[in-house]
Amino acid sequence: MTKMYVGSRLRRLRQNHGLNQAELAERLDLSASYLNQLERGKRPLTVAVLLRVTEEFGVDADFFAAKDSAKLVADVRLALREGLPDKDISDADIADLTTQLPDIASALVTLHRRQRDAVDQTAALLAGKDVDSAPVLSPQPHEEVRDFFYARHNYVAELDEAAEAEADALELEPHSTRDRLIEVLARRHGIRTVIVDDDAIQHRLEPRQRILYLAARLTPGQQSFRVATQLALLEHRGLIDSLTAGAGFEGEDSAQLARIGLANYFAGALVLPYRQIRARAEKYRYDVEQLAQHFGVGFETVCHRLSTLQRPRERGVPFSFVRVDRAGNISKRQSATDFHFSRSGGSCPLWSVYEAFTQPNRVLVQMARMPDERRYLWVAKTVSYRHGGFRQPDKEFAIGLGCEIRHANRLVYSKGLDLHDADGATPIGMGCKICERTACPQRAFPPVGRQLRIDERSTTFVPYPVVRGPRGHG
Repeated sequence: MTKMYVGSRLRRLRQNHGLNQAELAERLDLSASYLNQLERGKRPLTVAVLLRVTEEFGVDADFFAAKDSAKLVADVRLALREGLPDKDISDADIADLTTQLPDIASALVTLHRRQRDAVDQTAALLAGKDVDSAPVLSPQPHEEVRDFFYARHNYVAELDEAAEAEADALELEPHSTRDRLIEVLARRHGIRTVIVDDDAIQHRLEPRQRILYLAARLTPGQQSFRVATQLALLEHRGLIDSLTAGAGFEGEDSAQLARIGLANYFAGALVLPYRQIRARAEKYRYDVEQLAQHFGVGFETVCHRLSTLQRPRERGVPFSFVRVDRAGNISKRQSATDFHFSRSGGSCPLWSVYEAFTQPNRVLVQMARMPDERRYLWVAKTVSYRHGGFRQPDKEFAIGLGCEIRHANRLVYSKGLDLHDADGATPIGMGCKICERTACPQRAFPPVGRQLRIDERSTTFVPYPVVRGPRGHG
C-alpha cells in the first residue's frame, strides 16, 4: 500500500465524533503518542490501523484517499488562478498542497473569498451604494454554515441520535406524525397550534401568547416539519448552542443561521427517523417518490434526508443533494460525498438538474463524468410551491440527488443502465470558470488562468478556444 499521511483527516474525523486523542487511542488500541504522530503527519497510516478506523467509524477504506480532497483542490485552483493568473502552478502542486497541508489550503481559500468580497464591496462604494447593503459574490454566513455541514459529511450524530430516540419514545407513525407532535408541543410547553389561512407566513411562534401559527397551505408533512423545528429549539437548545459554539463561526449571523440549520436537521431526523428511513430506502432501492408516499412528505424532504444517512456502521448510500432555480442559482447544497458544487461562474449547463425544468414533474436520470473521470448517477425532478392566487409568483426548483457510480447499483434508477460504460456518461464540470474541459462547446465563461487563442482569421465551434500549454487539456 502506498504510504498515506492522513493527519488532518484523522484529526477531523475524531473531532467530528467528539473524541479527544486519548479516547480515540483507547478505542483503536493505540498508544496516545503514536496517534499524536499520525495526526501530526509524522507517521503514515498502516493497513492495520486503517481497518480499525473503518470498523470503528463505519467509513469506507478510501475515506483517507487523496481523491477525497477534490472539493478543496477545485477551490484552491480557483483561488490561485483568479488571484495569480500569471503564475503557472500545476494541478499536481495544488493536489500536493491540499493533501499534505489541507489547513493551509483552506486558509488560502478563505483569504481568496474575503478578497473577492472586498473587491465587490469596493465596486459598490464607487457606484455610490451603501456598503452595508452592497451585495457580495459569496454571502459569507451561508458559506460558513455550508462548510460546517460539509465538514461533517452532512451528518450530525448528536442531533440524529437524539431525534431518533424521541421518535421511538413518542411512537411516531407516518401520516399521523403532525397530530402527535402538535399534542406534544401543547402538553410539554403549553403551546397551542393554530392553522391559519395566511399567505404571508409558513409558521410563526408567538411566545407570549403560547401559540404556534401554521399556514393552511402547507401539507401535513410540511406542518410536521415546522412543529418539529420548534420542538428542537425548545428542547435541544443547549445541544444546538454547543454545536454552534464549537464551530468557531466568525459572526453572529453565521451562528444564527447554523442554529436554524441544526434545528431543521433535528426536525428532519424526527419526522424521518434514521433506521426507519434507511430500512425503507434499502427496501425500495432508494425510490424517492415511493419513500415520499410512504412517509407522507415531499420529494425534496426525502432527498435532503437521504443525503444525511451517514451513521457509522449503518450508512446509507452517500448522496449529494442540491436545489437550483431556473436561473441556475443554487439555494441549497449538501453533500455526504466529495462532489464539489461551484461557487463561481455558474454550474454546468450539461447537468441534468437544469434539464429537469424542460420536463416538469418527471424524474430524469443521468450518468455524469467529471473532469477527474469520477462518475456519478444523478436523479433530478422539479418541485413547486404555490403561494397566493392569480399572478402571485410561485416557487419552482429542480432537486438533484447524486451518488458515485460505485453505489449506483443500489438505486432503482440504475435499472437498464450500463454502469461500466464510461463513454456513456455525460461529461460535466464544476462550473465554467474552473472547468478543465476547454473543448466544451457549451462553455459560458473562459477558464480562469488560461490564455485565450484569439484569431481574427478563423472561428471555432468552441466559444473560448485556449492556447495549448502546460495546463492545457484542449
